[in-house]
Amino acid sequence: MPGPVLAPFQSDLNLPKTVDVVVIGGGIVGVSAALELAERGLSVLLCEKGQIGGEQSSRNWGWVRISRRDPREIPLMLEATRIWEGLDARTGHATGYRRTGNVFTVGSDRDFARYEQWARHLHPHEVECRMVSGAALDQLLPGHQMKLKGALYTPMDGCVEPHRAVSAIALGARAAGARIMTSCAVRTLDVEGGRLAGVVTERGRVACRAVVLAGGAWSRLFAGNAGIALPQLKVLNTVMRSSPVAGGPELSVKSGGFAMRKRADGGYTIAGANDNTVDLVPDSLRIGYRFLNSYRQEWRSLRFRLSRRWREEAAQARRWRPDEITPFENCRILDPAPSERSLRLAWDAARKGFPVLEKAEIVQSWAGLIDVTPDAIPVISPVDALQGMFVATGFSGHGFGIGPGAGRLVADLITGAAPVVDPHPFRLSRFTDGSRVAPDPGC
Repeated sequence: MPGPVLAPFQSDLNLPKTVDVVVIGGGIVGVSAALELAERGLSVLLCEKGQIGGEQSSRNWGWVRISRRDPREIPLMLEATRIWEGLDARTGHATGYRRTGNVFTVGSDRDFARYEQWARHLHPHEVECRMVSGAALDQLLPGHQMKLKGALYTPMDGCVEPHRAVSAIALGARAAGARIMTSCAVRTLDVEGGRLAGVVTERGRVACRAVVLAGGAWSRLFAGNAGIALPQLKVLNTVMRSSPVAGGPELSVKSGGFAMRKRADGGYTIAGANDNTVDLVPDSLRIGYRFLNSYRQEWRSLRFRLSRRWREEAAQARRWRPDEITPFENCRILDPAPSERSLRLAWDAARKGFPVLEKAEIVQSWAGLIDVTPDAIPVISPVDALQGMFVATGFSGHGFGIGPGAGRLVADLITGAAPVVDPHPFRLSRFTDGSRVAPDPGC
């Protein structure tokens, strides 16, 4: 089933021979990095094998949230929020960003205490985040019919229209001088004497001194062909949108069986709050043991299955030469089928929680593949073994909102500027330097 209808984006036509930086991937992180780098005066080429924002960057929930994040991500998310607030003016195009607030509901005293404990992570940053209950919660969620102990409320959280935002940032990057080419896969890196010298695309070679791999769910495959070990798997999440309906919540809500946020068109984007599908694939055997801590923490929200993706990924080439057709050209856009089970459970739970939704209907559904790491935080890092190579991937379902901050951090790393936040938690080497790799247990 096709994903969201994307804002039109016209590709540049001529492949440059030389640039300062090549960005691989036209999702939220790739276009944000291209914007940052171009505004700093570097020549930039962004190559996207399919369409700008064609995969998970347009298929996510559209939340811009600091609430319930891994504490290691909080400083970067603060920066991302500041960037979102100025992006429309900066790019000259509408992203759909608005500050609405966000609530995570709780149904037990235990969860109330756990969420209250998490809220303390924001106190040093002077960000308002508090537990609400009773009449205060009912005022935030008019018409709800849920039996709740309370909710974690973060007024600064907001939302964006994903199908507009990625294109808007890409247009801003182009206006700043970046070249952006769609339907143009990067096949391989060109390495000379142990140093990055360029890339080979399906349309020819481009010399450069730095490359940013922001390929989302494809990043591990590309990295592996380049000899870079990147532990990353995929998780499928199913989403739907409803027709417009009046009287529902204005802020974003995550409750026991559903998550929802109001769209600019008056409808709602709705998904299962704790229902993600993990397809068993050959990489599950190769690196699945690295994810055991994550599986133990998130087992209630994961549904493992053996599907046709095993055959599809087993048949994919894992090594190829610059003159060979790659998996990125054989599959321009990952467009997995949504889970009918997830759709049914989330829609039933959302209508039970907010009966006003009985007046609406589902007008579209889709699914996307999320790039996840063993500790559920991203890699935003140079590759120590290959000078000039940088990775920005593995955002583990938290990437859309934090994307502009990630773009700024990777631009800092490339240009040698003082990093906007400490990059140490996001280093690639944490998977090999003996560090304990696990999600934060409080999230």
